[in-house]
Amino acid sequence: MAQGQGDAEARKKISSSSRLDSSTSRRRLTESPSQVDTSRFIPPPSKRLGQHFLHNPRVINQIIAAVAPNPGETIIEIGPGRGALTGKLLAQAGTVVAVEFDKNLVSTLGRKFTSQTNFKLIQADALTTDFCFEILPARQARLVANLPYNISTKILQRLIDQRSCLTEMILMLQREVVERITAPPGSAKRGYLSVLIEAYAATEKLFDVSPNAFQPVPKVWSGVIRVIPRSSVGLEVKDEELLKQLVSAGFAKRRKTILNNLRGAPTNLQERIKQHGGASIILCEANVSLQRRAETLSLAEWGRITNVLE
Repeated sequence: MAQGQGDAEARKKISSSSRLDSSTSRRRLTESPSQVDTSRFIPPPSKRLGQHFLHNPRVINQIIAAVAPNPGETIIEIGPGRGALTGKLLAQAGTVVAVEFDKNLVSTLGRKFTSQTNFKLIQADALTTDFCFEILPARQARLVANLPYNISTKILQRLIDQRSCLTEMILMLQREVVERITAPPGSAKRGYLSVLIEAYAATEKLFDVSPNAFQPVPKVWSGVIRVIPRSSVGLEVKDEELLKQLVSAGFAKRRKTILNNLRGAPTNLQERIKQHGGASIILCEANVSLQRRAETLSLAEWGRITNVLE
């Protein structure tokens, strides 16, 4: 299980330099030598990708216990890294679909688990992978992942978009991200991601993970969280995209009130707001005080604002 750090720009450069040619951008590995000394093929952590490999047996067993794989079911693993979790998942689950971005790790994993008939290894970017397609013929799967810090929000949004085939997710994230996801209304840590996840899933923080559980040691703590997607959004709104736009605009400037943030919303949303009488009228109709800040709003209040604009 590998972990990544870095800023968004670095991630873009890595993506363009590490990805396969367009004709082979996603490759299933089905053939490997049957007799290989895998220890000779373990690549060192990539500084370009900011990799940190989970190696602590206690933490590995905690994650496996949280997943509790069942015989016959399909488990998706994002970022298997060197296979710290993969072998245990393969021993207990029906099928493991592993999605790894790093082609060097893909080669190592292919050799290490070549004898496992219930192992499907895909070299791909989790930001573009169609998980519902990759698990076929299974219709649903559970997912375990150690999400890279710098793109965790984008991957979470993609997983939420594909929730129709994902029944549960056990995710390791930067502890700060876990705290943001689970932040209730009124918390200074509540933000766009908090509202988005609350709208589409139930969450439960499981445990923290020390930096010493990884090699090399990162500078931050991690946290493991359980996410159970809902089949539909957790409030009555017709336009889910509008909800996302409103929440994003509401948190644009955290020190500003919801009124001022909506007044400064992007042009397309601003036009819609003006058509309904302006930001102050909309908030009054939704029974939301003009002086409140976005982090104090409940999911239900975001739903009321959205419905006024529908």
